[in-house]
Amino acid sequence: MFTEAQLYSPVTKGADGDVTVHLSAEHPGVHDPEYRTRRNAIAALALDFRPGGPVPQIAYTAEEQEVWRIVSVELARKRDKYASREVIEAADRLDLPSDHIPQLDEVTSKLVPLTGFQYVPAAGLVPLREFFGSFKDRTFHSTQYIRHHSAPLYTPEPDAVHEILGHANQLASPRFAAVYETVGAAVARIETERALKFLADVFWFSMEFGVLREQGEVRCYGAGLLSSFGEIEEFRQAELRPLDIHDMGTIAYDITHYQPILYCADSVAQIEDVVGGFFDTVTDDTVASLLAAQHA
Repeated sequence: MFTEAQLYSPVTKGADGDVTVHLSAEHPGVHDPEYRTRRNAIAALALDFRPGGPVPQIAYTAEEQEVWRIVSVELARKRDKYASREVIEAADRLDLPSDHIPQLDEVTSKLVPLTGFQYVPAAGLVPLREFFGSFKDRTFHSTQYIRHHSAPLYTPEPDAVHEILGHANQLASPRFAAVYETVGAAVARIETERALKFLADVFWFSMEFGVLREQGEVRCYGAGLLSSFGEIEEFRQAELRPLDIHDMGTIAYDITHYQPILYCADSVAQIEDVVGGFFDTVTDDTVASLLAAQHA
């Protein structure tokens, strides 16, 4: 099952107002005091953000900008080789900068004319109901920190590379953006935590780690694959299964490793019909029926 907290370094705010990002012992930046101070400061800005207010501007360092330049160029090459045509064309239209980390309002200014999506800051983990629910208003909660400079092609957590080069390039597609919006509408309908988790798992195996067949090749469209320097090279080695909502919502998986099982669509139209159709109609009763069928 999907446990979103495992993906993010916990963020706490003390009684004195100090914000602390708690990096894991394996994080590349855990022993770098300067990096940790930066993470705390960026998280504090996000926590101070209020809807409708100005989006915090991050004064990225030269090291952080260099990380973006390295990763942006490398992922663009891999996107052209491994991504679906829908994503490649969307990314070309979005035209994100490769020479600097775009501020979130810069991402918004490029996305809004294409699909109406806007980016707002997140310090780290955003509760599932709030994160997915905001899609109804075409809003995406994004982290602003960047991975540690010692490992530019690796991150143990979602950072600006994942949120922007992964999700924004996907959200620049009107067809995929429409699927996101159905997710937000679904969250407004469902009440149980089990149904919410089921929805999150289906989202994981589609909009995060989805693949499809295109002109005789398996190509990716999921943001998690689009933003992973390593996994985008390896996903074709996974066991590929046809789209199956019951399977996608119930299979156990480990988010800390490359996914050994992926669900492969025959086309973008099938993603819209099967995955989008599920999000468009799902209710608590729908999920309860699917889970009951599993144990029948």
